[in-house]
Amino acid sequence: MLDVRRLRLLRELARRGTIAAVAEALAFSPSAVSQQLAVLEREAGLPLLERTGRRVRLTAAGQNLVRHAEAVLERLEQADADLAEARSGLAGALRVGAFPTAIRAIVPAALVDLARRHPGLEPMVSETDPAEVAHALRAGDLDVALVHEYDFVPVPQEPGLATQPLYRESMYLATPAQATPARTALAETGAGAETETGTETGTGTGTGAEAGAAAPAPAPGPGPEQGVVLRAHAGAPWITATPGTLCHAMALRACQAAGFTPRIRHRVDEFPTVLALVAAGQGVAVVPQLGVMGPVDPAVSLTRLLMERRTKIAFRSGAAAHPAVAAFGAALRAAVPPELATPASPA
Repeated sequence: MLDVRRLRLLRELARRGTIAAVAEALAFSPSAVSQQLAVLEREAGLPLLERTGRRVRLTAAGQNLVRHAEAVLERLEQADADLAEARSGLAGALRVGAFPTAIRAIVPAALVDLARRHPGLEPMVSETDPAEVAHALRAGDLDVALVHEYDFVPVPQEPGLATQPLYRESMYLATPAQATPARTALAETGAGAETETGTETGTGTGTGAEAGAAAPAPAPGPGPEQGVVLRAHAGAPWITATPGTLCHAMALRACQAAGFTPRIRHRVDEFPTVLALVAAGQGVAVVPQLGVMGPVDPAVSLTRLLMERRTKIAFRSGAAAHPAVAAFGAALRAAVPPELATPASPA
């Protein structure tokens, strides 16, 4: 009989490529991982691994066994969900991963609702970059998480994971209010000279007449041609997220699609800090709608772009029906601000 724990190790090896990476992710020693995989090979009765230098490659039999492992692990998640539903009341830990803007704007209200409805459940939130969520869910470090993707950075479906749409948000170009070359460029092209004063072609804080005003909700119609807006700031210094994040890739690819490569001066992940740098005249940046909700510094002008960021709830395949995962998903949907575009709830 094949051991499920060893099947999980083989599945992780298929995803991570090295025994050392599997050991680090699952808090084992490399020698322990190697020993367990050797036992699995004996159980299977044929070679599952081939060594190629420092890496390990799965044989055809190993790859086939990984596909069966995915199905087995999904059925175990479904069984756990069925057992949890049979118990009276939700209780115990629920490990949640989320990115900073969602933790600040959505998760607190969801936790309040969850505590009111299920006081025995103990959600434990960890700030987790979406790029790290898949490994954390498969390793069992998280039970449910929030992930996002951008128009220019689609994220492929991860094996062993499932997602449900939560909300969509607009993206904005943040520029120093005293220097708005986009207005001139748009006027010259006829694409809309008033985009930074909140007309139907764009939204923003204007030039500071309404200090401390909340960022407006997106206009119902599309904004000005995105390439025109971004190219107007091709010569400006840019503020992006740190390399390796989806936010950094989004800004870089959006600019490249507009015909230029941004000159990056600052690399900052926290959007309030990004906006503070913009207000200080340190550059321009692309920020999501959740990053500009609430009072915005009048020294910052906002221009709505055409692209969007889409956020989803992620969990292990088979766990959608788990009462704790379903309850947290319902609390999240109830906490989404009404100004965000919310997809229909799953059936």
